[in-house]
Amino acid sequence: MEVVLLEDVKTLGKKGQIVKVNDGYARNYILPKKLGVEATPRNLNDLKLQKANAERIAAEQLAAAKELAARIGEMSVSLTMKAGEGGRAFGSISSKEIAAAAVDQLGLELDKKKLVLPEPIKTFGTHEVPVKLHKDVTAKLAVKVTEA
Repeated sequence: MEVVLLEDVKTLGKKGQIVKVNDGYARNYILPKKLGVEATPRNLNDLKLQKANAERIAAEQLAAAKELAARIGEMSVSLTMKAGEGGRAFGSISSKEIAAAAVDQLGLELDKKKLVLPEPIKTFGTHEVPVKLHKDVTAKLAVKVTEA
């Protein structure tokens, strides 16, 4: 029996492959666990339609991420930080504070996990913070840190 795999099966193949298996293996293991479907013309056609829809949705998400990245590139967020002796920064600014400021000042819901901040900001001035919107799209948000 030929089966189209819906999931990766360790010793059999990868998702989307058409493999030939014994009838018993297909009826008793692959089909009941929803690891694959029988390779009939109708099932093959349905899988092609699902794949086309998934590609269309992925393209729409990519376009939306690029549009948002263009908007974010033009924006900036202002934050204040206390200053210690000699004008040195006292404390730091984390991605959580940047995300909260983006909501307050810009009305943008940015997830703090999407802000790529290797370490907290500990100096005054303007900093470019990368925002990972999509696996292929990264925007730069300007963060202005001033003395409180």
